Amino acid sequence: MKRVVVGLSGGVDSAVSAYLLQKQGYDVVGLFMRNWDSAANNDILGNPTLTEDICPQEQDYLDAKKVADHLGIELYRHDFIKEYWDYVFTYFLEEYKKNRTPNPDILCNKYVKFAGFQGVAKSLGADYFAYGHYARVKEENGEYFLLKGLDDNKDQTYFLSQLNQSQLSKSLFPVGDLPKVEVRRIALENNLPTAQKKDSTGICFIGERDFKNFLKNYIYAKPGDIKTLDGKVIGQHDGLMYYTIGQRKGLLIGGDSRFSQAPWFVVGKDIKNNVLLAGQGFHHPKLYANRVIVEGVNWISPKKFTNTMECMAKFRYRQADNPVIIKWLDETTLEVITNKPVRAITPGQAAVFYDGEVCLGGGTINEVFQNTIKLPY
Repeated sequence: MKRVVVGLSGGVDSAVSAYLLQKQGYDVVGLFMRNWDSAANNDILGNPTLTEDICPQEQDYLDAKKVADHLGIELYRHDFIKEYWDYVFTYFLEEYKKNRTPNPDILCNKYVKFAGFQGVAKSLGADYFAYGHYARVKEENGEYFLLKGLDDNKDQTYFLSQLNQSQLSKSLFPVGDLPKVEVRRIALENNLPTAQKKDSTGICFIGERDFKNFLKNYIYAKPGDIKTLDGKVIGQHDGLMYYTIGQRKGLLIGGDSRFSQAPWFVVGKDIKNNVLLAGQGFHHPKLYANRVIVEGVNWISPKKFTNTMECMAKFRYRQADNPVIIKWLDETTLEVITNKPVRAITPGQAAVFYDGEVCLGGGTINEVFQNTIKLPY
């Protein structure tokens, strides 16, 4: 009997994954990942006053234990706190220090939920590793393809775009073929303890806390002016790192008789002068780009294309697929040309590429252009 180690997170998706694998005849074992410890990480920073538990992981562990007990499977627990700090949180802070908008979930999957998890799972005798992600894997002639989950609203391949052939070859995604409503139904019909548990959202180590207040504990914020593109001061910002391209909420500007009553949006950052640039209108022209440089690209297939390739791209999660033409500039850098201008492409976020339902891979948005003009992002 093949052994599968399932990442039991304390949520409904991983619980149903374990249940389905058990039904399929696998020897199922659960592994709970503890990635964040407020007290330990605050000690690293030399700030022992931050003692609030940001992530409710103890409750998640208890929920995972209830699921394991209900299914009659073993549950192991392992701390990945150091790995999370070294490969995910440190990167998260460094990107914000550069006034970019990072996506730590992608690195968490690459270095912790897959590389780290699979290493521990192998020590538990795993033949395969299973997760509650909405994604699928297909093998053809020895090559492994990462496919979108069948539920378009829940597809998570955007966050899995840094995986490699070795990781995919042993990974199972039991709920990838199901819509979320079916996953809930299975959980309820089989009395799984987490059947009605709310889906988790946001970054674990921030949880329900205010994002600005959280970031203030780690990075010094320097307030400055909010200006129009022609240099008129229209407000004050709390620190460039708190704002992202295309953002409207939290600017606290408006009612200025010099301008119309149209809403204001972040359209750029003048990092040298610590100025946040704002413009009026959701479709402000400076929010649109048609050329992007993407670095650190992971190409999932061992076969790289040559010259150029037409495909689709997402420049942020839940964004519609955009037709693009891509070209290698070096081994891990792509130039991306969009068929039509795309709004609010943001440095630090991920660009992920698709051919139909196949996720080809992705990397980090580094520079954004309107034709040859670099945008102030």
